[in-house]
Amino acid sequence: MSSPEHAAEEIPQQLQRKKLTWNDSLDIESCKVGSGGHHRSKGEEWSLILHLAFQSFGVVYGDLGTSPLYVFPSTFPDGVKHNDDILGVLSLIFYTITLLPLIKYIFIVLRANDNGDGGTFALYSLICRYAKVGLIPSQEAEDRDVSTFHLELPNNRMKRASRIKTKLENSKFAKFFLLFATMLGTSMVIGDGVLTPCISVLSAVGGIKNATKAMTEAAVLVLLFMVQRFGTDKVGYSFAPIICVWLLLIAGIGVYNIFKFDTLVVKAINPKYIVDYFRRNKEKAWVSLGGVILCTTGTEALFADVGHFTVRSIQISTCTLTYPAIILQYTGQASFLRKHNDLVLDTFYKSIPGHMYWPTFVVAVLASIIASQSMISATFSIIQQSLSLGCFPRVKIVHTSAKYKGQVYIPEVNYLLMVACVFITIGFRTTTKIGNAYGIAVVFVMTLTSAFLVLVMIMIWKTHMVLIILYILIIGSIELVYLSSVLFKFDQGGYLPLAFALFLMSVMYIWNYVYRKKYYYELDHKISPDKVKEIMVENKSYRLPGLAIFYSELVHGIPPIFKHYVDNVPALHSVLVFVSIKSLPISKVPVEERFLFRRVQPNDFHVYRCVVRYGYTDIRNEQEPFEKILVEGLKVFIREDYMGMTHALDREEKDREVEDGGLTKVDNTDDEIAKEEGPMDRDIEVLDKAWKCGVVHFVGEHDVVASKGAGIGKRIIIDYAYNFLKRNLRQSNKMFDIPQKRMLKVGMTYEL
Repeated sequence: MSSPEHAAEEIPQQLQRKKLTWNDSLDIESCKVGSGGHHRSKGEEWSLILHLAFQSFGVVYGDLGTSPLYVFPSTFPDGVKHNDDILGVLSLIFYTITLLPLIKYIFIVLRANDNGDGGTFALYSLICRYAKVGLIPSQEAEDRDVSTFHLELPNNRMKRASRIKTKLENSKFAKFFLLFATMLGTSMVIGDGVLTPCISVLSAVGGIKNATKAMTEAAVLVLLFMVQRFGTDKVGYSFAPIICVWLLLIAGIGVYNIFKFDTLVVKAINPKYIVDYFRRNKEKAWVSLGGVILCTTGTEALFADVGHFTVRSIQISTCTLTYPAIILQYTGQASFLRKHNDLVLDTFYKSIPGHMYWPTFVVAVLASIIASQSMISATFSIIQQSLSLGCFPRVKIVHTSAKYKGQVYIPEVNYLLMVACVFITIGFRTTTKIGNAYGIAVVFVMTLTSAFLVLVMIMIWKTHMVLIILYILIIGSIELVYLSSVLFKFDQGGYLPLAFALFLMSVMYIWNYVYRKKYYYELDHKISPDKVKEIMVENKSYRLPGLAIFYSELVHGIPPIFKHYVDNVPALHSVLVFVSIKSLPISKVPVEERFLFRRVQPNDFHVYRCVVRYGYTDIRNEQEPFEKILVEGLKVFIREDYMGMTHALDREEKDREVEDGGLTKVDNTDDEIAKEEGPMDRDIEVLDKAWKCGVVHFVGEHDVVASKGAGIGKRIIIDYAYNFLKRNLRQSNKMFDIPQKRMLKVGMTYEL
């Protein structure tokens, strides 16, 4: 351990209370991908953006880029009945990709990022930050002073936004519904993470159907999940060139097929062919939409994975290569099918020029493996977010890149996804049933994102009502039509993502329910200031040398763990710090604004409270020991606290001078400062001495049981389901790398 004297000299600049300002979205994004958010030149910023744009090909676009492997076969499972049906489906594909992935996500939804991070929880956190719809009463006025907490709000159309905000804040149903919808969206995205590898690998190896076996596909999936531990950074660099080659390859094949078979296929840009398609096929056309929507698979990953990259980098990579390549490939397939209606079930491979078949097949298999990467990375990101907000059991978060802080890996989740993928691939064996399941997961998430986005438009962006209505009528209507179609195939494999989401939501609800109950228990049993003073007076003569840190999640007041400890061990350390770990509804909290200190009166007892504020993407295990950062921050607080007291005394003296008629006083400022420096130096000396003697970490080991008289449902949730999860997951001390030799667990039983 470093000496206190040496540490005092090392008080980092970031702990000095300075404010950061964000000039635009680019600055916000560059803050997270650099080291500390220092200023960059325009050349450096664009170099970084292009660098990330290239890397994003290997992580984000595999799923969207490999959708041409299975869209036409899924849309025409019974074959093509009319040649112009191909034009109708191509027109549907063109407008669906243009309106949903391109216009909705790339140009609208990505703007709703939370300081550079995306996903369902990012939208939820934006709404929670603007309106008090969170279910944990841990808000503090100081939270709004965090630089990344601030929302730039236009001044117009405030009245409408204020009405909706008030209704949300006053409705308990609305608060629970928003949390429920967030959990549902999160569960569906994780379901995407399971289904994407299955359908991608099955579609790719379909080129040699007779030579493949289920175990071959399973081996490919296992290999994919094994490389996840190397992180998005290394995986992205390894995969990006392959996806770039894949996109260029399918674009070239598409152009070749257009000119070889039917150049007039480009007339499908006329939406008239969509109308004609529905007139001819009626209900069958509506059912076929479940296949068409698969052209947007992986779109939600664009938003969820934005935390690994930046908005601008994803916009560049989408518009310059991904979108044009996919459109050209679908157009080429349609041109080929106009002359070969009977080959629709194997469209992609049959449309490849003979001499290009095997090279394309090899790249297709590699691309299908990479396709899974986008949803796996997105799954890691959203689980990290939900974990920080108390909506997911504790799991290990591994930050795989020191350079790009949004890139994470979760071992437990990775292995669970791998096992689920292998079982689904072996069990289903065909892309048709998996496609039915996949469609439901895709459209459900899209629809929920639109619902949250409308709230963001109204309350935060203050968008004109005409534009909001247009969004609902165009984008919302399209998504609802697709949703109605995919639900029609519920009994043909569509039940899988809903069953999976129901399981995940149950886990998330159980954990969040008990998390909230525990918080309210601590809030109801917190130690009053008078009681703290009484305890300190009683134990004044029994002070042990050293620093004691008590951990809890209670923000307001002293947790009951303190009284429980004192009742059993009637001696206290010379300095006490009550640390509250708090997650703010923002993606990140600057290090210099993370610690919020307060004194517990009276001053001479050396008792402090500290709220440690994290965003949902912040690293909990710091590079430096937590206790060292805490002590350094506490010293800064003590100095500022006494400086504030000195200034307050100066103002009181000046006020008295005015009241006394402005009489001239002898200048004794130096004497007053000396008087204040004395207690300040003593406090810092006591803290240094305590730290030198040793730090003891007190962590609550809470057993939770249902209270007497609780119903059977409550007993099942608390006594069995929650305690089962708790026994099989990580303990809180492992989340902060608290040294085992200096940690004491204080056992308590909470009757909830």
